[in-house]
Amino acid sequence: MKQTIMTRFGEVEFDPQNIVRFVEGLIGFENLHDFIVMPNRKNGPLFWIQSVEDPDIAFVLTDPTNFFLDYKVVPDGRERDKLGIGKDDECHALAVVTVPPDRKVTLNLMAPLLFAPATNRAIQVVLENSPYKTREPLPV
Repeated sequence: MKQTIMTRFGEVEFDPQNIVRFVEGLIGFENLHDFIVMPNRKNGPLFWIQSVEDPDIAFVLTDPTNFFLDYKVVPDGRERDKLGIGKDDECHALAVVTVPPDRKVTLNLMAPLLFAPATNRAIQVVLENSPYKTREPLPV
């Protein structure tokens, strides 16, 4: 049974089975757990996730390996438990994209989102001693 929410993108219909559940919320948005991936209107590496609980909250995400070929995050056992996945299950690291007024796009590579397609669960992790920043500029 499809559901509808009103967002800044207009009225959006979604299948509740496709909700991505952020088990612990996101940093600064710990109370928001359920997001939907918005249909991509343009081809490209960026996509939106929209909060189901708060229609004003949406984030732009990307697969950071589109820009940083050597970027890799492997979830540890505790993180896999939160995602509800085993050692061999697929897990994607995604980065929140910031597009400031000057259009100098940055990616948050220090606190990636780990997404498990098998369970539709996600968590945000903070990488200790990371060489990357929360506002990592795109490589030139």
